[in-house]
Amino acid sequence: MPPKGKGGKGGKGAASGSADSDKKEKAAKGGTSVKVRHILCEKHGKCMEAMEKLKAGVRFSEVASQYSEDKARQGGDLGWMTRGSMVGPFQDAAFALPVSSMDKPVYTDPPVKTKFGYHIIMVEGKK
Repeated sequence: MPPKGKGGKGGKGAASGSADSDKKEKAAKGGTSVKVRHILCEKHGKCMEAMEKLKAGVRFSEVASQYSEDKARQGGDLGWMTRGSMVGPFQDAAFALPVSSMDKPVYTDPPVKTKFGYHIIMVEGKK
């Protein structure tokens, strides 16, 4: 029989492994920092174009380089962001997203609207 713990429960934000058991409270709230990539567009139409590219299977970093209108043009990478350092709607969305990879990104659909414009957000790590 295959081992029970492999792949079954870890994916939905649950603490995986016994070393994390003392961090269960933080894990329930999504941790204190996230490694974020985003695509920021001022106009909703441009953001939806970027969304179509993602849905067509174009790599997140390529779409970000092409469409994002901020300093994160290098593939949309914002690095590690802590809770409280992001604008409200962006932060809520970032901490709600599961961790994913650029090969199989899980991103905000529809885009998140903030005072900066429309964001398509993807999370690469949490701690």
